[in-house]
Amino acid sequence: MANKILNFIWFNLELFFWIIALILLFVIEPDQVHFTLCPISNLGFDFCPGCGLGRSIHYAMWLDFKASFNLHPVGIFGLIIILHRIFILTVKLIKTNNHEHYTFTTHSGR
Repeated sequence: MANKILNFIWFNLELFFWIIALILLFVIEPDQVHFTLCPISNLGFDFCPGCGLGRSIHYAMWLDFKASFNLHPVGIFGLIIILHRIFILTVKLIKTNNHEHYTFTTHSGR
């Protein structure tokens, strides 16, 4: 049973990644000082074209579009793209609905 669940997650990894990413962006506290993975910011540069995008998506999910746009003008569009991708992957998963596809098989070659 656990093997089937792990295989299901493995074959739908992108879908799970986007869902988990949006959940984490929804629950962050954007006003808190946080660690960043941004290499440009970590090198000491003040301007980075991508910084603020995650916080912008957070505010867009909380329907604060003014704050979202002020942090990063592409945040609302980014949220729409991610939600569209989740929708496409979910529809694909429902259409295929082939659970035998999620099992690894080994061939002995005999």
